[in-house]
Amino acid sequence: MEQLYHAAAPARAEVDALRGPALLEFGANWCGYCRAAQPLLAEAYAGHAAVPHIKVEDGPGRALGRSFRVKLWPTLVFLRDGQEVARLVRPGSAEEIRQAFARLAATA
Repeated sequence: MEQLYHAAAPARAEVDALRGPALLEFGANWCGYCRAAQPLLAEAYAGHAAVPHIKVEDGPGRALGRSFRVKLWPTLVFLRDGQEVARLVRPGSAEEIRQAFARLAATA
């Protein structure tokens, strides 16, 4: 699983056009909360390797994060066909993330 957030973010139109399930994760490489969430995310992501995971570096003036109204990191946005199905902000357990994956699967 990719550990780094990427500065080059897709355009909102690209995200809206995604087909199927996807996980959009907003954060920053230097963020302690983001680093602490990575083992939880890796644990919960097991078994969901087919779900694309897009890690986006966020910050002031970053258009994609603002369009999703991201305020705290990490923010996980679970999408189905470009539409938000679930959102987690600063998840505290792998179980929380698994439950969001279950909601995502339920929308199939």
